[in-house]
Amino acid sequence: MSTQEFARWMSEIQARTESALGAALPDAAIAPTRLHEAMRYAVLGGGKRVRPLLVHAAGALVSASPDQLDFPACAVELIHAYSLVHDDMPCMDDDILRRGKPTVHVEYDDATALLVGDALQTQAFQTLTESSFNISPGARIEMIRLLAQASGSRGMAGGQAIDLASVGLRLTREELEFMHLHKTGALIRAAILLGAHCGTPAAESTLNALDRYAKLIGLLFQVVDDILDAQADTATLGKTAGKDADNDKPTYVSLLGLDEARRLAQEMLTAAHDALAPLGPRADALRQLADYIVHRPF
Repeated sequence: MSTQEFARWMSEIQARTESALGAALPDAAIAPTRLHEAMRYAVLGGGKRVRPLLVHAAGALVSASPDQLDFPACAVELIHAYSLVHDDMPCMDDDILRRGKPTVHVEYDDATALLVGDALQTQAFQTLTESSFNISPGARIEMIRLLAQASGSRGMAGGQAIDLASVGLRLTREELEFMHLHKTGALIRAAILLGAHCGTPAAESTLNALDRYAKLIGLLFQVVDDILDAQADTATLGKTAGKDADNDKPTYVSLLGLDEARRLAQEMLTAAHDALAPLGPRADALRQLADYIVHRPF
């Protein structure tokens, strides 16, 4: 896949994900209208859609239909959106800007933001139970299990708890990786595995290669996020720049320094490419997504 072909593919998946999310979310005219309006505000009209892109790229490896991949792509993005809404609240990271616009609790209020997160989380699982999502019952149950585990105390929520408890502390690299394998990595890993469960059953060797890639990409995404937080401006990021340093949170940059964090990102990128080597050209989209994650501007 050439660079131009990848850019076109990425744009197409982002557009179809936006459309699918719009269809999955309740219409703002349906009661309770304020909650539904806020849910759509939180999800639509922004975001890189990295997790849906990973769902579709992994699904292509097992010949899954894009129409079927839209369901897990929406589910994982709804979980991600809920996590951002809650993460921005005053009791958590207390931010006023997300994706270049006021955060949900600023645009609406704290109580509405809390309910938006709750509703988006349950909407994600409802999406995986839709009758038009035509996969086997066994595969559907496994996907629900994967997403639930990635979202809960042994995944994203647990990682967030560790993050909050680590403010002001100096973590070792192993402790930092453990935190981010849960906080950021678990949902990224789930996105890839969800896509891989949507088509022809994959060989164990394929699933192992994808799982290795997924774990590396989850950490790589966070390393780059820490680098961007340290060097990009608020207008570029669409959220408050330098907030991790201001809040004395442990990051790869605070632990390793900016140059060493950049070197680590390159090492992880190489390892992610190596993990995909056994899959050949079929994994081109996943390879280029790894490159995109490293070189993204925000």
